[in-house]
Amino acid sequence: MAARAFGPLQGMTVIELCHHMAGPTCGLMLADMGADVIKVEKIQGGDDTRRTIPPEINGESASFMMMNRNKRGVVLDLKSEAGAAALRKLVAKADVLTENFRPGVLERLGLGYEDLKKINPGLIYASISGFGLTGPYATRGGFDLVAQGMSGLMSVTGERPDGPPVKVGPPVCDITAGLLLAMGICAAYSHRLKTGEGQRLDTSLMEAGITLTYWQSAIAFATGVAPRAMGSAHPLSAPYQAVECSDGYINIAANTARFWEKMCAMIGAPELFEDPRFETNGDRMANLKVLEAELNARFRTDTCANWLAKFEAEGIPAGPIFDILEMHQDPQTLAREMVPTVEHPKAGPVQTIGLPIKFWSTPGKVATPAPLFGQHTAEVLAELGYGKSEIEAMGAAEAVHLGDNASREAAE
Repeated sequence: MAARAFGPLQGMTVIELCHHMAGPTCGLMLADMGADVIKVEKIQGGDDTRRTIPPEINGESASFMMMNRNKRGVVLDLKSEAGAAALRKLVAKADVLTENFRPGVLERLGLGYEDLKKINPGLIYASISGFGLTGPYATRGGFDLVAQGMSGLMSVTGERPDGPPVKVGPPVCDITAGLLLAMGICAAYSHRLKTGEGQRLDTSLMEAGITLTYWQSAIAFATGVAPRAMGSAHPLSAPYQAVECSDGYINIAANTARFWEKMCAMIGAPELFEDPRFETNGDRMANLKVLEAELNARFRTDTCANWLAKFEAEGIPAGPIFDILEMHQDPQTLAREMVPTVEHPKAGPVQTIGLPIKFWSTPGKVATPAPLFGQHTAEVLAELGYGKSEIEAMGAAEAVHLGDNASREAAE
């Protein structure tokens, strides 16, 4: 298949049979690191995220474009003999296949791991689901909200311990599961390069959520008590949270003995450092509500900008609390190339989120926009050895969709 010309994963070919968010997150990470990710969409409308609108840009789903940049797009009817045969030809030349179908669906189509490893024994077959492929919940469908609730995340998110359950704003279980699958694929790929052996692996949204509870689980294991919501405060150290200034909030991290002493002096409150209620971290955690009130009373006397300048001068960790647009415009965000722009054939210039890992010798990048529906079907089929007439016949039989802007000349 076509090799990308950048990144540490150039030469890796990934077949993505994923939709929505978790699986496509895995694919975009691999694609940004140089893998040739071929997204295979269903012929009835493709990835459901194409219809997750609003918002849209010139008729194109902003959500789909975010999750599928750097990929090539192919549309196959896997229920048709010709469409399934094309997928098998793709698999024969691929390194990785990712999927997030309900358990058993691909097996019924003859496209499960046991079927496909006969074609390609070195295949890495990576699955992502709501609850994993084993256990009593294996057959359940899963969504980020459900996983957040069942993993315990919603019990520790919110303003107060007796408040209602609160979802973490971003779909953290979806995104984390995608990142975990990408990490697992890279580990399996390393093993295959050493031994030639492929394998199956899977992860789930629920396990992704559980993974995010390291601190809270440590507390529960040690004490037998389930932690509860604490607003912006940390469950193990203080002060490490948002404080209220005269015109908004900032985050402070003065939770070590040295920073605590320096901050007390900086805000003109040496008596807080000398107060036995706040002497040690344990004391501060035991009296956290009192400490919060004492700090907020002092921070309300000046603006966010002035306090942050003082923290910067003293070398004490602190930072503003941005909204999403402010984050996009921050000079550090821009310096780290986290808001690149790609040129989409219909939507025009589209901003997206960049690769958060910087490889100094083999840099990854966001190179291409999300594909139009069926944009690369003819191109990829031609790479598999199909002739132009075969491709046209498959399109006419609706075994594949060639797309309004497909590169049919690639079949010539």
